[in-house]
Amino acid sequence: MAKKKIRSTTIVGVREKGAIALGGDGQITFGDISFKQKAVKVREFSTENNSVLGGFAGAAADALTLFEKFEQKLDQYEGDLKRAVVELAKEWRTDKMLRQLEAMLIVMDLSSSFIISGDGNVIEPDGQIVSIGSGGGYAHAAASAFLQSGDLSAKQIAKRSLEIAAELCIYTNNQITVIEQK
Repeated sequence: MAKKKIRSTTIVGVREKGAIALGGDGQITFGDISFKQKAVKVREFSTENNSVLGGFAGAAADALTLFEKFEQKLDQYEGDLKRAVVELAKEWRTDKMLRQLEAMLIVMDLSSSFIISGDGNVIEPDGQIVSIGSGGGYAHAAASAFLQSGDLSAKQIAKRSLEIAAELCIYTNNQITVIEQK
């Protein structure tokens, strides 16, 4: 029997006017069934030296396991986001159990943003926007247009971009959660 692909979200992060915002929709879909409408896929991690926003796309249980591992790395490296990200990616790729996990993460603080995947990729985007998930491209395009207008805050851009993605992507809904840091 073929394994069903889990499609579960759109996550978008925006950096604007000295603030960051990270948002996600609430839909979890398995095959052609929408199981949950109000999942929260973004959260804040705090250490003595740093506060980091994180979001996930993919299998929820897998992503929550990875969030736990990321939080351990963030604590271990005293809030050093870049080091925590690299060490998580190395462990994720080389650990026999972790490498089976199907998810992607976005983590960001006031100075850096990263996309982390299980194949060992760590991507630090050049621009002000970072996105993952089935509607990530739609949200990214919308956020780019909103950034060019110069009228909205990071939080407003993230929310409106997710609303547009929800209109276009069948795996994204309008039950949106946005967190921010200034």
